[in-house]
Amino acid sequence: MSTTPSDTEEEDRCVEEIVRRGPLGAFAVAGVATAIVVAIYFIFYFAAYLPRGAVQ
Repeated sequence: MSTTPSDTEEEDRCVEEIVRRGPLGAFAVAGVATAIVVAIYFIFYFAAYLPRGAVQ
């Protein structure tokens, strides 16, 4: 299975187009993970800390 130079050039153009767009998927995953962590923090705060009130 050999590739012709035109196939290689087409693949190179496709790869360069993908790289030019940047790491959008990585930013999306990081954003979703951060949002989940923040949501869990607020849920824990409102469900566990506030109902107890001031502990002396």
